[in-house]
Amino acid sequence: MIEVRDLHRKYAPRDVHALRGVSFDVEEGQRFGIVGESGSGKSTLVRLLAALDRPTSGTVSFDGRRIDNLPERRLGFLRSSMQIVFQDPMGSLDPRMRVRDIISEPLGRRSPLRVAELLEAVGLPADAAARYPHQFSGGQRQRISIARALAPNPRVLLADEPVSALDVSVRKQILDLLTRLVAEFSLTLVFVSHDLGVVRHVCDRVAVMRRGEIVELGDVEEVYETPRHEYTRELLAAAPDLRAELARLSGGSADDA
Repeated sequence: MIEVRDLHRKYAPRDVHALRGVSFDVEEGQRFGIVGESGSGKSTLVRLLAALDRPTSGTVSFDGRRIDNLPERRLGFLRSSMQIVFQDPMGSLDPRMRVRDIISEPLGRRSPLRVAELLEAVGLPADAAARYPHQFSGGQRQRISIARALAPNPRVLLADEPVSALDVSVRKQILDLLTRLVAEFSLTLVFVSHDLGVVRHVCDRVAVMRRGEIVELGDVEEVYETPRHEYTRELLAAAPDLRAELARLSGGSADDA
């Protein structure tokens, strides 16, 4: 479904090389993880996958059609087929809009029935539709972001560090929610994180990035159990286990999911 070939991205004026020859495929229905520390090129790559930026060289194709060289006016098919869930829901949700209007926005019209369906799908009550983002917890706001992303019936969901700002117990609930919705809505998932433990919880395939390059690519369990690159081993050593963290924090979370 997504094909990336020899992707490079340089930024002037200091000639920063954010991506260096990145290539990979994402198959339809796959849960594909992109993992790496800050500065590894993950955010740049997400912007190129969503055609929010242009590569210096190389190609990005969606469903057999190149998107890296198309003007915005010809990207309507991509905007409806690929949606993004961002790291900070408070920054991506308009604080002046009610939830019903936030979720309906990608549809171009108000659709009460669709809003009610999506609120139920993400585990929020129907009366949430009339409220504003600031009236919800961080985990609940991320559920609203996911509902909005699902509104136009996309085929691909890009999740860019969607749980990194959340408490650990809330984090697992959102990850479980994403996993369920990906299956329920037959989505292809591209999940970006700095945490290999989180990626293992959600994805079946992973690309490990460092300094703009993919240093390891493979099935998640294979990479997790027998990492080949030293950098991957470093990430694994630094990755907390979600289940262990939850056991340690058995008293619960201060953040309501």
